[in-house]
Amino acid sequence: MRTEIRTVAVIGAGTIGASWAAYFLSRGLAVRASDPAPGAPDLLRRMIAEAWPVLMRLGGRADADPEAWSFDPDPAAAAAGCDFVQESAPERLPLKRDLLARLDAVLPPDVVIASSTSGLLASRLSEGCAHPERVVIGHPFNPPHLIPLVEVVGGAKASPEAVAAAMSFYRAIGKHPIEIRKEVPGHLANRLQAALWREAVHLVAEGVASVADVDAAISEGPGLRWALMGPHTTFHLAGGEGGMAHFLDHLMPAVTSWWDDLGEPRVDERVQALLREGVAEATAGASTAELARRRDAALVRLLEARAAARG
Repeated sequence: MRTEIRTVAVIGAGTIGASWAAYFLSRGLAVRASDPAPGAPDLLRRMIAEAWPVLMRLGGRADADPEAWSFDPDPAAAAAGCDFVQESAPERLPLKRDLLARLDAVLPPDVVIASSTSGLLASRLSEGCAHPERVVIGHPFNPPHLIPLVEVVGGAKASPEAVAAAMSFYRAIGKHPIEIRKEVPGHLANRLQAALWREAVHLVAEGVASVADVDAAISEGPGLRWALMGPHTTFHLAGGEGGMAHFLDHLMPAVTSWWDDLGEPRVDERVQALLREGVAEATAGASTAELARRRDAALVRLLEARAAARG
């Protein structure tokens, strides 16, 4: 697989694709973008301009050029001649499958095609490709230009070489790729999020706590630790000097009793109303744009603080 990556095709330049493009540019890469939406070039230009100062704070290359991108509404034309493809089209299997087949037809077989899909399987996406072995999942977390995580999934058809090439590429540009060794819907991080949210919805539906308090139970508690370590290491520390072994021996019975009591909420009209009203109250009427702005500003400070703490 191709290892020298200089030009990346960003196919699908909406919110996710434009964020990807800004990040790639900040790492000194050239970008060729494509999207059928009439306003896509303007969105792309605006995203790059808005993200650029932050990207330079977070490790962007001094010689990176925010203008090193071009746009073509034809995805095959945009991808031709590129060294790596990051596809971020809408989350619809037939659309993505047809799009990847078009890209596969114009690219040499040593060019990896990575899909940003949040939950579809790589082996289904590559069904129309002559070279399914080079199609992988490269799923970012929103917003891609800030969040380090990228989930890489090869699935049943991608070659180990393609997975390794994608992992190496993402790592080289400052991301934190993780390899998902088995295809499952939703990959890994989204399944973890979904499991937590299912119980969060259940607790609201059962009247255990308000939406605001359920959210605070995470953001003011374990969520702070989760910025530093995951659940296994967290519970390893919870075991004290004995670590995970002590936790499993002495605390696991209590945890399994909680597992047995976890809910399976039915999100009917009543529960939907509770969630809508609870979120409106918890956010005090702030728009989603304003909430995203606050989140992203805080994320930058968090990333900088974490980097300083790690030395």
